[in-house]
Amino acid sequence: MDIYAIQALHGLVYGMLLFMVASGLTLVFGMMGVLNLAHASFYMLGAYMAYTITLYLGSFWLSLVVGPLVVGLLGVVIERFLLRKAHERGHVAELLLTFGLFYVIGELVRLIWGSNPLPVAVPDILKGDIPLFGMTYPYYRLFILCFSSLILVVMALVLMKTRIGILVRAAVSDAEMVDSLGTNVPLVFMGVFGGGAALAGMAGVIAAPFLSTYPGMGLDVLMDCFVIIVIGGFGSLFGALLSAVMIGELQSFGVLWIPRLALVFQFLFMAVVLIVRPTGLLGEKE
Repeated sequence: MDIYAIQALHGLVYGMLLFMVASGLTLVFGMMGVLNLAHASFYMLGAYMAYTITLYLGSFWLSLVVGPLVVGLLGVVIERFLLRKAHERGHVAELLLTFGLFYVIGELVRLIWGSNPLPVAVPDILKGDIPLFGMTYPYYRLFILCFSSLILVVMALVLMKTRIGILVRAAVSDAEMVDSLGTNVPLVFMGVFGGGAALAGMAGVIAAPFLSTYPGMGLDVLMDCFVIIVIGGFGSLFGALLSAVMIGELQSFGVLWIPRLALVFQFLFMAVVLIVRPTGLLGEKE
């Protein structure tokens, strides 16, 4: 039973990491209907920022602050000068733009950092293991779980208890009505897009010592994020949380039970959810 407890913890850690990436994406999709394929590139850029800052400045904690800020600023610039213009031309233009940005950013990463995996050292304070369930478990994975949970609590408080959060949730539900009431919806969207990019970048920084840093890491997480927002329900933050944890557990136990089919389980689960509830677990009918 100890091995199952450890696998469940593995799945929870990975699921919470996926939630950090997918939470911004699901809000952007719910608000504007934009399936931002470049979102996974922000995650990858965060990881490379962690590598660069840790290599030259020797501080992982500095990268945890600077990396998300830089990636978030990049997201703001992309939304303001590229995506906003594409939005006026419809969803096909948005999809093509973000698809192109995904590959442009990926090629720039290869040009700057190369194609080989680049390891990021775990901070000294988080090295080592802790006895757990009759086995040992890395401190850093527990840090990922605790940090992701903290981000979840902060996001929930901001969205539920602040005026900004009320505006964001209202814009997700009915952007046209919020705009007609005098709120600058494009500015709200730019803030959410930048915040989502920063969250993805933060997840990349956290993931760098955990999963290593390599050019294909954005593509690896992109499909997981897509499955998460479909299962959880478009625009539902807590749906994204629920589905991310489920996907993490499916992958963890799938590797334990049937390694060759581990990646198939999440798509089978998505198919079942769409058959039973086409709007997703916590999605609402339009």
